[in-house]
Amino acid sequence: MQESKQNARRALLAARTAMPGAVRAAADVATWKALRDFLIEAVDEGATVAAYRPFGAEPGCTLEPELPERLAVAYRVMLPVLLPDKDLDWAVVGGEGTPQEPGRIEDAAAVIVPGVAVSLDGTRLGRGGGSYDRALAKVGPDVPVVALLRDGEFGPQVPAEPHDRPVTGVVTPARGFVSLR
Repeated sequence: MQESKQNARRALLAARTAMPGAVRAAADVATWKALRDFLIEAVDEGATVAAYRPFGAEPGCTLEPELPERLAVAYRVMLPVLLPDKDLDWAVVGGEGTPQEPGRIEDAAAVIVPGVAVSLDGTRLGRGGGSYDRALAKVGPDVPVVALLRDGEFGPQVPAEPHDRPVTGVVTPARGFVSLR
């Protein structure tokens, strides 16, 4: 199972890296607009949203201001802090994206997660550390958990293990928000 996940992860990440910068930037704007529209409908202004800071070729990596700062205009934003045991802690960020106070994933009204791919049943392929799966186990059943993806990363069959936690929606540049509930 781990080998098939690693092979899928390697191929998908290579495709992301090969995407030309201008195409990546246009995709990031489309992804942001779809995510913003979803959040306006699903989450009250001022509510807590757990998010992350995209890096490398991840969806949202070219946005200026960056994803957490865009979200902070309307929401209380928490970002993950990786602990030595690979679990995630959470910190509420201030205006410049710096941690201000501890947060709890259990308090999130929505959770935005990175992913390498998501199958049609919501199985998410991450980077392989299991950090988000452990964090998502603490999220309530009615809280939307949304993965940001590149086009072509939603729909492939993703190998699943018992500890994997599904997402309830995805956002891609071409399809926008897709509910998996």
